[in-house]
Amino acid sequence: MINIGEYNELEVVKQLEFGIYLRADDIEILMPTKWIPVGTRIGDLLNVFIFRDSDDRLIATTAAPLATANTFAFLEVKQTNSIGAFLDWGMDKDLMVPFREQQIKMDPGSSYVVYVYVDEKTNRLAASTRLNKFIEGNDLTIREGDKVDLLIFSETPLGFNAIINNHFSGLIYKNEIFETIRIGDNVKGFVNRIREDNKIDLRLQKSGFELVDEVKWNILKMMKEGDGLLSLGDNSTPEEIKAKLHISKKAFKKAIGALYRERLIKLTEKGIELTKDTK
Repeated sequence: MINIGEYNELEVVKQLEFGIYLRADDIEILMPTKWIPVGTRIGDLLNVFIFRDSDDRLIATTAAPLATANTFAFLEVKQTNSIGAFLDWGMDKDLMVPFREQQIKMDPGSSYVVYVYVDEKTNRLAASTRLNKFIEGNDLTIREGDKVDLLIFSETPLGFNAIINNHFSGLIYKNEIFETIRIGDNVKGFVNRIREDNKIDLRLQKSGFELVDEVKWNILKMMKEGDGLLSLGDNSTPEEIKAKLHISKKAFKKAIGALYRERLIKLTEKGIELTKDTK
């Protein structure tokens, strides 16, 4: 069975002047010459992306789109007209977001997080900004503490909402953010808590001993690569620590305490200094 909007492994069955044909079940799909890998022969198996061109023909390509079917992506609007918005997704034919699938009016030059899907009526690829229709809420396949892939898709007074592993959604609270993030960013994160109603709280950093250990060695590395000094201490503000190290003051103090107990640093009026044995 052929999967439109996804990668398929197909056999080359015909070579012509304008391209090759690949067999998918009982049909043959054209790959134009510009995408044919050098040295391709009849009988070869190619991993190709399948989509429909402007004439509604199925086309195979070795070009890599910016998004595939059943995934979320951050894409820019190239133009709009009376039927919808058209996104740049790295292919010759732009990807359409019909008006009915626009949560808000989309403007040329702006980028939006969308879900890419195959329209059941037309069997064509399309996109939607009505993300809640496609976010899964039950049968979670993640657990607290898991490291996950995140796509930031909206901001609220509490923090940032993110797509988790292309399936679920969760919230990163603003007081847990110590680096600059924006809508459309792809970042790594961790599942902090799963509530009884399956709502998910996220964080961008490890927690507990893992976080302290990571921060500790990051501080040591920074100091060794510099002049052996770090102009931060107990009296530094949370904002100063966040700006320089992208961590909370609590995590900073725990890491510094661990480094001091291990005699890797000494505390001075200027801040923190590596011991002679550590330099």
